[in-house]
Amino acid sequence: MSGPAIAVTGLGMLTPAGIGVEATWEGVLDGKSTAATSDQLAGLPVDFCCSLPHFDAADVLGRRTAHRLDRSSQLAVIAAKEALHDAGLDPTVWDGARVGVVIGCGVGASHTWETQGRRLHEFGPRRVSPLLLPMIGPSTPAGEVALATCARGPSLATGTACASGATAIVIARDLLTSRQCDVVITGGTEACNTPLVMTGLAQLGALSGRCDDPAAASRPFDAARDGFVLGEAAAILVLERAEDTAARGHRPRALLAGCGSTTDAYHPTTPHPEGRGIKAAMHSALTDAGLNSSDIGYVNAHGTSTRLNDAVEAHSLRAVLPHSPAVSSTKGVLGHSLGASGAVEAALTVLSIQHSLIPPTANLENPDPGVDLNLVIRTAAEQRVTAALSNSFGFGGHNVVLAFHTP
Repeated sequence: MSGPAIAVTGLGMLTPAGIGVEATWEGVLDGKSTAATSDQLAGLPVDFCCSLPHFDAADVLGRRTAHRLDRSSQLAVIAAKEALHDAGLDPTVWDGARVGVVIGCGVGASHTWETQGRRLHEFGPRRVSPLLLPMIGPSTPAGEVALATCARGPSLATGTACASGATAIVIARDLLTSRQCDVVITGGTEACNTPLVMTGLAQLGALSGRCDDPAAASRPFDAARDGFVLGEAAAILVLERAEDTAARGHRPRALLAGCGSTTDAYHPTTPHPEGRGIKAAMHSALTDAGLNSSDIGYVNAHGTSTRLNDAVEAHSLRAVLPHSPAVSSTKGVLGHSLGASGAVEAALTVLSIQHSLIPPTANLENPDPGVDLNLVIRTAAEQRVTAALSNSFGFGGHNVVLAFHTP
């Protein structure tokens, strides 16, 4: 990679597996699905999802702040606070003008949209919150993270569907290599387990229909997969130049070695059947990182549990990485958190490198014979990983691949 090495110095996560990085990591390693029937989705064609375990945002943010934020922004701010603590950085003493924020979100503030829409139709315009517009803007999570952390550098939102969180990390890297910033708080957030979004995805045919057995529904690369399970999450990574990290005596969790981004320009929702854009993004990430394909020991796959996407990704992995590195999809446990998923999976890839552990793919009982990958199933695999890829793909043909390696 040209330019300075980029260090991942802090992580923060809230996922269906747990609140915080440690709880999420333990849940993902355990390999048990978090999908369950949701009362909020009762009566819909698909009535289950992967939701965060109960927590009260007001306990963390205070009642007034929590009240004026959509759930997606609440999660982003809480994850950012954890990530900064992990990085050993104190926003009260840093030069905020040198700190940037880049947060991805695929759908946005669906809780607020749907709640306020019902108020308008049921009770009239006087019952619509005056905070509606500030709450639903696509840039709101980034702006709220900046507000909470005194970050006065560039504050940006990325929207590349299910690759949004990964795209945010790419932009954050660029802000550091160009020396516009010294620290960037980056990642993704999504909280749209709501009736309208669920209905739209069901009508599209993207969701699993296993309403009788939600815990078995998300099964990436399995022969019996029938769609993904919607989830919610936020993940934040703190990125700095490695030279600056060393100067302040903080050891990074991993290095962001390279990035690759492409667009299929093929179909609004369907990937190119030969994985043209996926392969190109993987090659680009490897080249950017100065790595050979044989250097990769693990791939955290996009692995949505849909028939076509898993097949195309598997084909692309075999073509670009013929030495068959270990592959797993953490969506079997966490579901698909859309715009947050790329950041969640980037953080989990960093943890795999740091702890020499590869999470299993939940519910992978009978691997699709057409997939033919070195899949980690049932239990976590102990394996030293010096370099790994995190794949993220989204509607619109967006493809983002991130390469990480040991510090």
